[in-house]
Amino acid sequence: MNYQGIREKTFLTLLIVFSIAFVVILLPFYGAVFWSIVLAILFAPFYRKMLHKMHKRENLAALATLLLCLVVVILPLTLISVSLVREASAFYAEIRGGQIDFVAFIQKGFSAMPSWLIGILDRFGIGNLTALQAKLAAAAVQGSEFFTRQAINIGQNTFNFLVGFTIMLYILFFLLRDGDRLAAQIRQAAPLNQEHKRQLFNNLTGAIRATVKGNIIVAAVQGALGGIAFWFLGVKGALLWAVIMAFLSLLPAVGAALIWAPVAIYFLLTGSIWQGVVLIAFGVLVIGLVDNILRPMLVGKDTQMPDYIVLISTVGGMALLGLNGFVIGPVIAAMFITLWQTFSAGNQKDETEKLHRPD
Repeated sequence: MNYQGIREKTFLTLLIVFSIAFVVILLPFYGAVFWSIVLAILFAPFYRKMLHKMHKRENLAALATLLLCLVVVILPLTLISVSLVREASAFYAEIRGGQIDFVAFIQKGFSAMPSWLIGILDRFGIGNLTALQAKLAAAAVQGSEFFTRQAINIGQNTFNFLVGFTIMLYILFFLLRDGDRLAAQIRQAAPLNQEHKRQLFNNLTGAIRATVKGNIIVAAVQGALGGIAFWFLGVKGALLWAVIMAFLSLLPAVGAALIWAPVAIYFLLTGSIWQGVVLIAFGVLVIGLVDNILRPMLVGKDTQMPDYIVLISTVGGMALLGLNGFVIGPVIAAMFITLWQTFSAGNQKDETEKLHRPD
């Protein structure tokens, strides 16, 4: 009997079983663990600089990096969230109380439509304005209530948020301090040759850095610009709309326009011509250019992925996994491309060796 083979199979079985069990244990805190890994990868270069300046004192360097992460990322997000919850609660109360009437807004827009536009709608079979108004009004109310409820839920689930937040910071500290050693152990354990390991790990960290930095910077800039434009033009709930635009900006190409374009059309239809023209010009020339210029520079270039792959993987990731999917989707796409490129290169190398091999 081959006892060595049995021992190896038993060990591999135990390794797989307990690895799966460990992942299952982590699932309740999946978000906290995931974002601690993402932040550790993003702030690893700063940690290494601090480690050098602090004469290899790892705990102190990790603590300094954690404090920077709190000041730069977490504190601003907390302040925005508090303001957002306050504004969303007021906005939701106005919707429920009837002070904000989407049906009246849409009816006002339709009543101002020129006859030629109504003729075009008739040609496309959507000339029944009453039915169309009802559908658009219902969609607007449901969409607004969804986003405001989500914002309010963030404020109400304070305990769960604090638990997850504490776990994230705790894990982040140790990932910063011990991250290089953990990465080396994972790299050593991976059953691949050194070149494949190097490519996969470089592409993994590169995809996470590029996706998070690129998407978050683009979303923050587009949301801020949209919010400023709404505030300047007197649109109610500018901060709430800014945050919604920032979230929608995670969808490449079309994101923020899903909010500012209908508002601009409403301005034009209701006679607020200069507001509509200003918003369209600002949306196309400023907000749109941010997406068209910054996103390919920050995401596609570093991940070496085409724009359409970035778009599909981002949208698909968010559809399956929610907010976390905007990172996980492009990372999976980057790994997919890297693995197939590696496989193709290996086949090409084998074919070349066969051609040059003497018969």
